[in-house]
Amino acid sequence: MVKERGLTMITSFEGINLYTKDTTALAKFYTEVLGIPLAFEGYGDYDGAKIGFGRDQTGIIIWNENKWDKLTTGAVNLVFSCNNLDETYVELQARGLDCQPPVTMEYGGKEMNFRDPEGHSITLLEGGYV
Repeated sequence: MVKERGLTMITSFEGINLYTKDTTALAKFYTEVLGIPLAFEGYGDYDGAKIGFGRDQTGIIIWNENKWDKLTTGAVNLVFSCNNLDETYVELQARGLDCQPPVTMEYGGKEMNFRDPEGHSITLLEGGYV
């Protein structure tokens, strides 16, 4: 439940900011290796880019830390859903991703964990956290 306070009200979750020295390479990892669409690239040379499934949906927002400073702190773990994690694993290996195969977790879902080129932790999930 969203509760309005004065003139300010949070209405949605926009995304997660990631900062990198090589914005083109990081954007290409998410779009070309993982196959996530480029929802918005508005500042040239990926100076600001949103990776996601629609411009108006939650996404990963990549910024050039050489221009904007590195504003993120602490650990980040990005979680993406998959319909068939075993097939996704085979496809990602064919695209050059070095990762371990999916594992069936105690809660019944499958997970596969790896890192992007900047070291951010990524979990691919089949079955959800139910």
